[in-house]
Amino acid sequence: MIDADILALAEQVLAACRAAGLRVATAESCTGGLIAGALTAIACSSDVVECGYVTYSNAAKSDMLGVPAVLIDMVGAVSEAVARRMAEGAVARSGADLAVAVTGVAGPGGGSAEKPVGLVWFGLAGRGPTLAVRHVFAGDRGAVRRQAVVEALCLLRDRGGGAGG
Repeated sequence: MIDADILALAEQVLAACRAAGLRVATAESCTGGLIAGALTAIACSSDVVECGYVTYSNAAKSDMLGVPAVLIDMVGAVSEAVARRMAEGAVARSGADLAVAVTGVAGPGGGSAEKPVGLVWFGLAGRGPTLAVRHVFAGDRGAVRRQAVVEALCLLRDRGGGAGG
């Protein structure tokens, strides 16, 4: 899953955040720690990476990141509001300067007409207004997760380097 392209993106994230003096946290559901894994696969990443939260269950999103359970009940875990709150919670609870959050339906099951397999919401908090981005990725579970990792790293790189905030 962590291939040369992902490692190159992770190096770009680390370089951009290092240059800006930023510490990073991740809050992951459907990617299960792959974003943090990509970042920490790079030697000397500890000067940038603060921590990673794997909050696969709804209870973990609430307990570890402070996402209100009532919000998850109202809009579902795979939603703009929950992605935003996950990212904001990761910044608040870790002390990092910047956090990316990912919540989605990687498949093969679990999709619906409203929330199809491949739907992934991203949250990005810190260094500017909280951003939410929605994607519907094609492919099997592995492909959806890989594309989500790539998008999350791009969001971190762009915000860490000064774009969008």
